Amino acid sequence: MAAGSSNYWEDLRKQARQLENELDLKLVSFSKLCTSSRDGRRDSSDTTPLLNGSSQDRMFETMAVEIEQLLGKLTGINDKMAEYTNSAGVPSLNAALMHTLQRHRDILQDYTHEFHKTKANFLAIRERENLLGSVRKDIESYKSGSGVNNRRTELFLKEHEHLRNSDRLIEETISIAMATKENMTSQRGMLKSIHSKMNTLANRFPAVNSLIQRINLRKRRDSFILGSIIGICTILLLLFAFH
Repeated sequence: MAAGSSNYWEDLRKQARQLENELDLKLVSFSKLCTSSRDGRRDSSDTTPLLNGSSQDRMFETMAVEIEQLLGKLTGINDKMAEYTNSAGVPSLNAALMHTLQRHRDILQDYTHEFHKTKANFLAIRERENLLGSVRKDIESYKSGSGVNNRRTELFLKEHEHLRNSDRLIEETISIAMATKENMTSQRGMLKSIHSKMNTLANRFPAVNSLIQRINLRKRRDSFILGSIIGICTILLLLFAFH
């Protein structure tokens, strides 16, 4: 391996170690900031802002941006080291270089995981406390409002409850309708199956089919005769009534 290549590798390792040291210090400070913010919220009174003002928010955002930039730089250095290991020509040296590269990658992964975990915890706490603060503000506003405002708020709450009940009834109605539709679909399929089986049976046994046709013909004839008799009787009754 050439001296220039060796110096290039050592320079990359030096930059990686420097960035790792900076990240380690930044992550410690970042973790302390989030921890102190959480403890300060726990010890603060209900009327004290739990985030200690916007200055702490700005500090959090600034440190998060700085850490993200350092992680990006360290990722770039690791990529350059990977390119160098792929271009190195001595297999025995490649194994050692790959081991060193893997160690730096593991450190980068640990720092990235720690940063995202700390940031996510802080944001979750801030979101929860903001929600509690908003609810507390609404309660205080409700308590300090006039009788008219209180009455109006009560009406709004009742209207909201009515809307929720209506939504629930609509959902139940839709569920019943869907169940009825599925039941009717199932029954229609069953009737189609029975009709198909009857047609198959009639086609297989022509005598049965002929018997069924004769029965239907006799039923129609009997219906016609019965209808004629009823009609004649009705006409006779009408003639008798008008005379």
